[in-house]
Amino acid sequence: MTRPPNILLITSDQQHWDTLGVTNRRINTPALDRLAGEGTRFERAYCPNPVCTPSRASIITGLYPSVHGAWTIGVKLPEDVPTVGDHFRANGYGTTLIGKAHFQPTGATPEQTSIERHPTLRDLDFWRGFHGPWYGFEHIEIARNHADENLVGQHYAIWMEEHGLANWRDYFRPWPPDPTAPAREHSWDLPEELHYTTWTGERTIAAIERDVAADRPFFTWASFHDPHPPYLVPDPWASMYDPAAMAPGTMIPGEHDAMPPHFALTQEEAPDFSRYQETPYPNHGFRSHRIDDPSLRRDMAVYYGMISFMDQQIGRILDTLDRLGIAENTLVVFTTDHGHFLGHHGLNAKGPFHYEDLLRLPFLARLPGRIPAAATSTAIQSLVDLAPTFLAAAGIAVPGLMQGVSQWEVWRGAAETAREHAIVENRHQPTAVHLRTYVENHYKLTVYRNDTHGELFDLLDDPAERCNRWHDSAYAEVKGELLHRWVQAEIAREPTRLPRIAHA
Repeated sequence: MTRPPNILLITSDQQHWDTLGVTNRRINTPALDRLAGEGTRFERAYCPNPVCTPSRASIITGLYPSVHGAWTIGVKLPEDVPTVGDHFRANGYGTTLIGKAHFQPTGATPEQTSIERHPTLRDLDFWRGFHGPWYGFEHIEIARNHADENLVGQHYAIWMEEHGLANWRDYFRPWPPDPTAPAREHSWDLPEELHYTTWTGERTIAAIERDVAADRPFFTWASFHDPHPPYLVPDPWASMYDPAAMAPGTMIPGEHDAMPPHFALTQEEAPDFSRYQETPYPNHGFRSHRIDDPSLRRDMAVYYGMISFMDQQIGRILDTLDRLGIAENTLVVFTTDHGHFLGHHGLNAKGPFHYEDLLRLPFLARLPGRIPAAATSTAIQSLVDLAPTFLAAAGIAVPGLMQGVSQWEVWRGAAETAREHAIVENRHQPTAVHLRTYVENHYKLTVYRNDTHGELFDLLDDPAERCNRWHDSAYAEVKGELLHRWVQAEIAREPTRLPRIAHA
């Protein structure tokens, strides 16, 4: 009997699609380049939502955020939603999550409980006694913070103490918040060997070794936290890249003139986004995006350093697969939850701005002998497809509830494409910030709820997305055809949880 493959998912957090050494000579990523050389790189991969919680929940459920329920950050993924880990566990797999989860909010109510909240995330006695099961993972080791954020705690803090750093709190922002505490910029004095990137790599290796020792296949998610801002990392990674050598994205004069008004507001010193505020919780990206060129280049250099540090740990994980003799039967996928702006279109970080820089992802898949090596593909991928594809690769039936499609035949090179389009949701407020994007090989369309504004880009003639054709009469027929295809796509993604078995 053929042994089912192990599944190793490796993700970063908020990584621009063009930050792999194989596509960008300015960055050094030998481990990821190795994956690309030994597997297939997919050039048209998209997130189902450019926000952490919704996108991550889609990865493990195979559902869009509008269906699984975690429609933005600050909203939990309900625990009763079936996950891919549940199916793997039912079929004898070990299931492990190491690193960032972000399935639950930092607050709680009677209707939405959360263990990723204050003060639970700093209750180390709780985390010493809790390693799952949780969202289909029988074993978890998680941490919530980025850089020196005061969200630090959970299993990562325990690990720091076990490695002799009893005063770990001194390296992070204080809790409760202290506005007088000095801010750290770019270079962090936290020892490299005690950084959460090292922790994620080390604990992932331990999880793989544990399943191999138990002689069972595994589904393991190594969920790295970086390069999500703040732009802060220990040396030598903080000084690895010369800011003068960076090539930030650009904005050409007038390119926001045909865009919805919130794009132009980002270029003001003190923009007024009050019309978009429906709750007391802020909208990501609704702020001034103005930044001077030296600061942008320095941020970008550190962002690249954070990726290279992560790549070092990914290399350790890949070497472990070789050492244990399981690389030939382990499906390895690398991607991220969504993209990132580094000056592209005058924007920084993220927000409700559905340019390719935010929606498109780096995406690599390797399984020796079954996925073509040193190959590239333009077949459209979506993170909502990961769960059904992993199940198909393992020979496990894909449940009808999942909205994603199996890409397994595409990954194997046996089919050219499994989908003709990707759909991206973004609902950061109940109504005022609610948009959806339909993207296919040639065109890309974005519609805003309760608004006449929209976006239409010709990705073949205008790959940099400088000219919005939404109100261009020359594109009226194209716009109408796209809206019809989008309606068809919306109907087609309706899940069928159970098949019809009788006439009534």
